[in-house]
Amino acid sequence: MNQPKPSARTSVNGTADPATALEQSLSRVIAWVRLHEYRAYEPADGNLSVLTRLTASRVLPMRVLQQVVLRAPFNVRPFIGIRPHESAIGRGYMAAAYLVLASRDPTGDSREEAVACLDWLVRERSRSSGERDYSWGDPYDYASRGGRRERDAPLLVWTALIGHTFLDAYRALARERYLEVAAGAGRWILALPRDDTATGTCLSYNARGQCSIHNASAIGASFLARLGTLTGDGAALQVASAAMAYTCRRQHSDGGWHYAEDPRYHWIDSFHTGYILSALAQYRDVTGDGAFDEPLRRGRRFYISHFFEPDGRPRYFHDRTDPVDIQCAAQAIETLSTLADDDPSDLPRATRVALWTIANMQNDDGHFDYRRYGRWRVRTPMLHWGQATMAKALAVLLERLASSPR
Repeated sequence: MNQPKPSARTSVNGTADPATALEQSLSRVIAWVRLHEYRAYEPADGNLSVLTRLTASRVLPMRVLQQVVLRAPFNVRPFIGIRPHESAIGRGYMAAAYLVLASRDPTGDSREEAVACLDWLVRERSRSSGERDYSWGDPYDYASRGGRRERDAPLLVWTALIGHTFLDAYRALARERYLEVAAGAGRWILALPRDDTATGTCLSYNARGQCSIHNASAIGASFLARLGTLTGDGAALQVASAAMAYTCRRQHSDGGWHYAEDPRYHWIDSFHTGYILSALAQYRDVTGDGAFDEPLRRGRRFYISHFFEPDGRPRYFHDRTDPVDIQCAAQAIETLSTLADDDPSDLPRATRVALWTIANMQNDDGHFDYRRYGRWRVRTPMLHWGQATMAKALAVLLERLASSPR
């Protein structure tokens, strides 16, 4: 970790034009991703190490190795055989960013880059989903409190987020193929295990058994709502409504959510809260269903009051700031840009977060740090976790700023 250096290019004190700073930052991070051919690291990729064989595929040793790599004060990956790698969700976020940019500038090369990323995602889908369906997972084995997940095992959260991108592509490029891929993702999600309760349904995080996680289920619901509205699939819309009901009925009185209801998952953090709020807004906007408007309002108030410092610094947990994580920053920019339809003050708030992040977490070569602890920075270049999510977030923010009243 190295001490941060102030950046003259992107100021948070008004000395630089915000839109110019955002445009320059976006161009630099996209250039970094292309230069590195869509390969970098991810926080949880520790089990790609040559040391993994020592774990004998046991969950606890795998978790230890994974956490040591994730929490090391410098990037140990090159020393233990972990090479930069591609990831489906990284490609998905980059495709989403390119599609936004193509809508703003049809004469550039963003359309071609988006198509290339989408083609990659079609080729690299998880093979466990069969011939007709589409799903995506992580390019490494993963071990957590919930057990072991094998490499490429499909996940609801990545499949739904990538499914959203294929719906964006269908809308922007009018290619039936993209709707077919989205429909395949929808079939896979509808076949997942579900926790059916008297107060809603929770979609499972993965296919191997019920695992109820709020943000994943809500994102899955928002995707099913978009898909069902577009295709007239009543079953998808019904499941989407029931999944939103599950999460909204378990919202705390102050507006927050635990990561999940199981006591081992009782924490409240910024980016998972942002996922839920964005999903609720997407669901409402595509269905016209206002049943969850009040949970959305309460959740937004909680989000604004707990996860941001006055200068735009994003907080990780609802009760403390450190570590400052790039995923919290990226999701905050995207969520606040989305919620600006309800409260215009969220657009300048998103801009403050973006400018703080650019000034304090973007490096001279264009890539964003993984984390900050106080004055110290972990500069490890991640792909999805930082570069791709920031590319999409900055593109969305610039689009909203361009269309907002002056």
